[in-house]
Amino acid sequence: MSSYRVREAYDKLASDYEHNVDTKNAFNIFYERPAMLNILPSNMKNLKVLDAGCEAGWYTDKLLKLGAEVTATDISSEMVAATKRRVGNKASVLNLDLEKELPFQNDYFDLIISSLVVHYIQDWNRLFSEFQRVLKPGGILQFSTHHPFMDIKFSKDKEYFCTELIIDQWERQGKLIDVPFYRRPLNEMGMAAGAKSNHLLL
Repeated sequence: MSSYRVREAYDKLASDYEHNVDTKNAFNIFYERPAMLNILPSNMKNLKVLDAGCEAGWYTDKLLKLGAEVTATDISSEMVAATKRRVGNKASVLNLDLEKELPFQNDYFDLIISSLVVHYIQDWNRLFSEFQRVLKPGGILQFSTHHPFMDIKFSKDKEYFCTELIIDQWERQGKLIDVPFYRRPLNEMGMAAGAKSNHLLL
C-alpha cells in the first residue's frame, strides 16, 4: 500500500482529530488512552520519548506534561501542523513516514509510544527493527493497534491467518473518507513486535 493513501486520508481527518476526537470519540477517551497511560513509566522526567504517529498531538502534550523530552512524528503534514498548534515549540514535531528509515541516531530514545498507528504499516519487521535501533538498551516500545478479531468482519475472504489490506470508510463532518490499513493475525503481531514491547490490542 502506498504511504500516499494513508497520508491523504489523515490530511482529510486532521481537522476532526484536532477539534473533536479529544472530547467526542468515546473509544479514544475512555478506552485506548486510559489503558495506554496506565502502563507508561511512572516517572518520565527527562526521558527522551518518540511519539511515533502523533496525530493531532494529544499524547505529545500529555508526555510533555509528564516531564518527557518529546520528539513527535506523523505522516500527515496537516496532523503535524495541528500538533504544533497544540504544543508550540515544546516538542520537536516532524513530518515523516514510518515505513522509511528513521532519521535518528542509534540508542537515542528511552521510550517509543505509538498509538493506533502500526496497523497502517505493511512491513512490521522493518518498522520494529528501526524502533529497536533507535531505542536505548533496555528501552521500551509501547503501542496500541486493532485486534484482528475486530477487523475480520472487513475481510473479503474471512481468512484469519493472513495479512491483508482493508479499506474502511469513516464518516467525518459529513464526508466519507477511505481509510486503508492492514489486518494481521495475532501470531504475526507477536513475532514482529518481540518481547521488549508493551502492546494493547483494541
